[in-house]
Amino acid sequence: MNLVTEIYKLSKTFPKSEIFGLTSQIKRSAVSIPSNIAEGSRRGSKKNFRHFLLNAYGSGAELETQLDIAEERQFASSNELDRPMDLSDEIMRMLNRMTKKLNSEA
Repeated sequence: MNLVTEIYKLSKTFPKSEIFGLTSQIKRSAVSIPSNIAEGSRRGSKKNFRHFLLNAYGSGAELETQLDIAEERQFASSNELDRPMDLSDEIMRMLNRMTKKLNSEA
């Protein structure tokens, strides 16, 4: 949820011309991560949970790419991107560990 908050703050600084482009996409990717985790945790089986964790991981990969694009297009400075990127890295590591744990339990 902290990552979503950071992404919403960051995306406010993007050009208005990107409101239906990168701004919209980056928000959807960020929101998709905790949404998939929540949905998967309520599905009732480890197999379903793993599936949704993988979806969250995919959304995280999209988000990392979109943050790189924002930096490349100079919509945000490296300084502004530090916190969202750090949070994203941490979340991706956690998702990876959780997925591996579920794989080993299967």
